[in-house]
Amino acid sequence: MTFRRLIRRLAVAPAIALLLAGCGDGGVEQRWVDYHRALEQALGIAPIARSAPSNIGKLPGRRNRLFNIEETREGMLNVYALRECRIVSLVAGRNNQLGRVAPPSQQWLYERELWQRLSGCWNTQVPRGLADNDRQRLRRLTLTKTRQLPYVSWNALFDSDEWEKSFARASHAIDFSRADIRSDLEALDYLTAMVRHQFSREWEQDSGRLEENLKTLRARPLTAQTLRTLMLATRRLHEATAALHKAPPGRCLPPGPTLAIDATRHKAGQWLNAVKALFDSLPVTPPGAMKAYRQRWLSLDNPRAPRASFQAALIEHHAVRMRLSPCSDE
Repeated sequence: MTFRRLIRRLAVAPAIALLLAGCGDGGVEQRWVDYHRALEQALGIAPIARSAPSNIGKLPGRRNRLFNIEETREGMLNVYALRECRIVSLVAGRNNQLGRVAPPSQQWLYERELWQRLSGCWNTQVPRGLADNDRQRLRRLTLTKTRQLPYVSWNALFDSDEWEKSFARASHAIDFSRADIRSDLEALDYLTAMVRHQFSREWEQDSGRLEENLKTLRARPLTAQTLRTLMLATRRLHEATAALHKAPPGRCLPPGPTLAIDATRHKAGQWLNAVKALFDSLPVTPPGAMKAYRQRWLSLDNPRAPRASFQAALIEHHAVRMRLSPCSDE
């Protein structure tokens, strides 16, 4: 039997699947196990049955999450005629071999700088000194790049490795009580600022800073980890709530994992709000598949989305806990 076939068979067994999920989620899972065991001992009930939460949804493929942007073609002679707009070397660099294989982030910088130079040039005295054909060409290029830039920004973000890896389905839950996500939030805020300033000719983009922030986001799949953490907490809260309903009269209640829950509620909310801000900063209607994905997994108020489901499970659990007296050492 091959190793791959062996793993496939083991994955079918629910008990083993739960074990693997528990190992992957590490200390986060152990905290819930400890809480469940404390409930079992204090309430004198049978062991709480735990099941693995389902996986997060698969991010739509490139074809379904990106926009099709028609390539702008101009001969170098036509571009040279607009040399006073300082776009000749920029376009030449984009058209060379390295420019054509540049990552989405660098293509984004190119398109934004090209728009800055074209729009800036159009609002000077330069067009008056151009031949009619060249003046119309400058106008057409400026309008085209103005119309395309929001879609270019979307594609640059959602075609990047950083975005794909942020939704890696093989990720594990994160211990928010120990995790420091400040650098991740700063990195995402920078991308949001770039989008919000995309039509500013004064705001200067910084290639080094952009790549540094993308490197930070590449370091861990925080979006996927956040969703998995919320889904794990929701499942364990429902299981604990069901156990509380079985509590015999007169039993006291041990303390809950307050620190971990508060950290999860606070930091998961911070991250998903930052993701929302990035989405909201883009002045385009997302492709249908991405719109549906966002509503199902990233929404802050959709009852089926992980964050709202977690909040509902937490409220229900606290309400049931209030019916029982705390143990004396609580």
